[in-house]
Amino acid sequence: MTTTTPRGPVRTGSSATGTGTLLRFMLRRDRLRFPAWTLGLPLLMAYFTTALEAVAQTPQDLAGLTAFTSSPAGALFGGPGFGFDDLTVERFLAGQYGLYVIIGAGLMGMLTVVRHTRAEERSGRAELIRANVVGRHAPLTAALILTAAMAVLVAVLTGAMMAARGYHPTGSLLFGASIGAAALVFGGIAALTVQLSEYPRAASGAAGATLGAAFVLRGLGDMATVQGSGATWLSWLSPIGWSQQTAPYVYDRWWPLVISLLAASATAALGYVLSTRRDFGAGLVPPRPGSPRAAAWLDGPSALAFRLQRAGLIGWSVALLVAGVAYGSFTQPLVDGFADAPPDLVEIMGGSANMLDGYLGMMGVTMALAVGVYAVLAMHTLRAEETDGRTEPVLATGVSRAGWLGGHVAVTAVGVLWLLLVAGLGMGVGAAVSTGDTGLIATLLLGHVAHTPAVWLVLSIAAVLYATAPRALPVIWVPLGYGLIAAYFAPVLDIPDGLLRLSPFAHVGEYPRENVSVVAVAVLILLSGALLRAAVAAFGRRDLTGGA
Repeated sequence: MTTTTPRGPVRTGSSATGTGTLLRFMLRRDRLRFPAWTLGLPLLMAYFTTALEAVAQTPQDLAGLTAFTSSPAGALFGGPGFGFDDLTVERFLAGQYGLYVIIGAGLMGMLTVVRHTRAEERSGRAELIRANVVGRHAPLTAALILTAAMAVLVAVLTGAMMAARGYHPTGSLLFGASIGAAALVFGGIAALTVQLSEYPRAASGAAGATLGAAFVLRGLGDMATVQGSGATWLSWLSPIGWSQQTAPYVYDRWWPLVISLLAASATAALGYVLSTRRDFGAGLVPPRPGSPRAAAWLDGPSALAFRLQRAGLIGWSVALLVAGVAYGSFTQPLVDGFADAPPDLVEIMGGSANMLDGYLGMMGVTMALAVGVYAVLAMHTLRAEETDGRTEPVLATGVSRAGWLGGHVAVTAVGVLWLLLVAGLGMGVGAAVSTGDTGLIATLLLGHVAHTPAVWLVLSIAAVLYATAPRALPVIWVPLGYGLIAAYFAPVLDIPDGLLRLSPFAHVGEYPRENVSVVAVAVLILLSGALLRAAVAAFGRRDLTGGA
């Protein structure tokens, strides 16, 4: 046997070799997500602009908004209120609604990075790619470039949209840049968190916790700013605060964005360093070893489904409880703040002849939509169990397909009811403390739990998609998204009643503003049961990891 030795050094390329190829591959995979994010955020801001211009056409209309926006509650849910002493439409848009677009941009950045790095390692695709001539840092580099491209596009489109409305070009460009900067910062944070855990959900959760902490710090600092005393410096500890401190249309300060760029660069650089100190597919924080024996209660598919969803249920419970208390505690300040607001704006905010009932009813729908996200993600988890090869060994035992799917859906359905109870309790306690009316606790419990059948219907539709065409499961976001549009934007978009009724959340009634429709509740439950039965039957006829 003879061997040959290659002449000259072997060229293995740099640590970034293959970045361009991976970037093109990521763009191909995100052919739907890319435009959804980069067009969705500017369109959301365009909606805010159109709605506000429609209802606040005079200086007196704008003046009616200052009571709430200049209060601590307005600062918590909007911002520090730069220029609100001489309020204009563009200042209100940037100072009050810009926060939510900034948060959306942060989510865009972190989810994009996690999707194309840690999730790829977990699925095993990254290992196949690394078997080719691909540098160690190429996947992370390509993911960060993609995130930066999305951030720049969102910034440009948002700034161009605001300038096209006739607002000052400099302020418009700065406003768009502040939104893009938030995407870069949280993309960099995600580049760091994906090195810590070997699980994508843990990496996303850590980055999401950072986003939540940023919101809280900014809120506390902005509330102190409005009150004129306290820890105003807390806003400067928050990446969200850096974007808001640019004060578009007021001071037009560009230099806070330098902090955002430095933070994005530092976290991304640290992510690169940490990636060299871990094994491929592993995390720097090792997973906690499990028990060598299964617990006695893990005796069926429903118990296993609960075990898989337990951590998520705990996280959602805490988040919804805190959110409910927070939103409920500002019930009275919000009602007082909108006492002199234009009637059209009160209608958009969920108000009616009784602003209190309108706000509480709208919050019930809001929490139901949030719990709908939990239900959809639970079905995506079931799909991930199948694609990762863990469903087939379970079904190879005495577990039937009907038991497997039915158990997971049943646990999710109970989780939906539980989360709406928790959200209603938190909202009720907060509202009771704010208004002094303890009867609101029972009112809000009913108002939230009444939406359970609507969320069950969304869950059942997701189950049908999973059972018949699992690759089409992301389509379930369409009815959930339409429910959001119908609930929030119907007054401005003037959606006909016939189209409005297509939303699963438009039938029960927004209690206490509207009475709960017992007939609608019964119909939604029966329809959900029928869809679930169809899903179980279809799942029994299709191959695993494929469509029907």
